Amino acid sequence: MAGSSFDPENGFSEINITPFVDVVLVLLVIFMVAAPVMVKNVLEVKLPKASTGENKSIQTLGIGVLANGQILLNGKLVTDEQLTSAALEIKNSNQKAQALIAADLKAEHGFVIKVIDLLKSVGIDDFAFQVEKQKAP
Repeated sequence: MAGSSFDPENGFSEINITPFVDVVLVLLVIFMVAAPVMVKNVLEVKLPKASTGENKSIQTLGIGVLANGQILLNGKLVTDEQLTSAALEIKNSNQKAQALIAADLKAEHGFVIKVIDLLKSVGIDDFAFQVEKQKAP
């Protein structure tokens, strides 16, 4: 046995605690993983009710501008008119609608301005540009 010495007259003179530590660490990991699940099921939070609460969430339009000027709406190729009608429909259903614009690096500035103009024409003034984070040198 590793870490222990055997004396023929008295038996083992040292206790090997390595297996004990291994078992304790495994149990610790099991409890760390299981604790959040148990707490989530045990805590029963009853939320208060309000008549003025809103069930609507903010809807986001995912708009892509390709290098050749084509427009993608939520991953599907659309025309200017289709983008306008979809944006108007979402704006009418949710006043807090917003847009996330992902323009290709080689897309002309005018294509992006056209998309922003279409969005503003239907009342969507909240938009952001999707970028990739530049790696530090």
